[in-house]
Amino acid sequence: MMNIVQNQILANLTSWKVGGPARYFCQPENYKDISEAVEFAEKNNLKIVILGGGSNVLVSDKGISGVVLHLGKLNQMTVKEENGNLKISAQAGVPKSELGRAFLKKKLAPAVFLAGLPGDIGGGIVMNAGVSDATVPKEFVEITEWVEIYRFDQKKFITMSADDLAWSYRKCSGWQPGIIVQAGFQWKLGESPDIVETVFAANRLRVGKQPLNLPSCGSVFKNPTGDKAGRLIDSCGLKGFQVGKAQVSPKHANFIVNLGGATASDIDQVIRYVKKTVMEKTKVELEAEVVYLGNWD
Repeated sequence: MMNIVQNQILANLTSWKVGGPARYFCQPENYKDISEAVEFAEKNNLKIVILGGGSNVLVSDKGISGVVLHLGKLNQMTVKEENGNLKISAQAGVPKSELGRAFLKKKLAPAVFLAGLPGDIGGGIVMNAGVSDATVPKEFVEITEWVEIYRFDQKKFITMSADDLAWSYRKCSGWQPGIIVQAGFQWKLGESPDIVETVFAANRLRVGKQPLNLPSCGSVFKNPTGDKAGRLIDSCGLKGFQVGKAQVSPKHANFIVNLGGATASDIDQVIRYVKKTVMEKTKVELEAEVVYLGNWD
């Protein structure tokens, strides 16, 4: 039987390093574990909450009252060449950076956008994660071939073609209700000799522009059409704005950093204040990329 523990603190499993305990918590290592955990949740009438790389979520200080499935141990990846394409199968817990390295090894373009993305590939698909730069490819939709899901309604694992999913900016739907357990990625073979230098340059740029030495979730807000959230926030003079130990990064306005000892509530208050101020001063409504998990009432 799958090992399910109670009252597991989640802060260390999120990139912001905040958040309370999970009422029930498990780390499935295989498909049998997943179906057992889902069965346990349904039998006890508990909500299932999926936690992947923890890089785009804000877990409430009060914690999560359902069953948290942490996918970090589903981390197998296989790489093969087929019909002129590099094809990669990766379980949901594989870090995006590891997927990026597999493309980089063959000097292929997807390595560039994947290089600096935090979190795992499961979250990458759910969010249609990507970058705002004009690179090709720049989002998960462009490299994903198929997705395997444990469907709650069918109580079984099914595979869907990426073409049958609905992809948009920072969103992918059509696979729910369920859990993304694995996905297939592909890109046409054919080396770009300067790709290694491009990746290094992108990383150097990131280090220069982003507060990578402090816990954050990456970009907090989606870029509004034709503009950058960071630019708007900066134009409102909000760099350095702070509640408790949560701060709008002086280095990059679309990052909120944990200066050490911040609470989820501190971060939430900063998010709300930034949204309100930007709306008042620029009439643009910012939308958070961050997914709120747990008990927020």
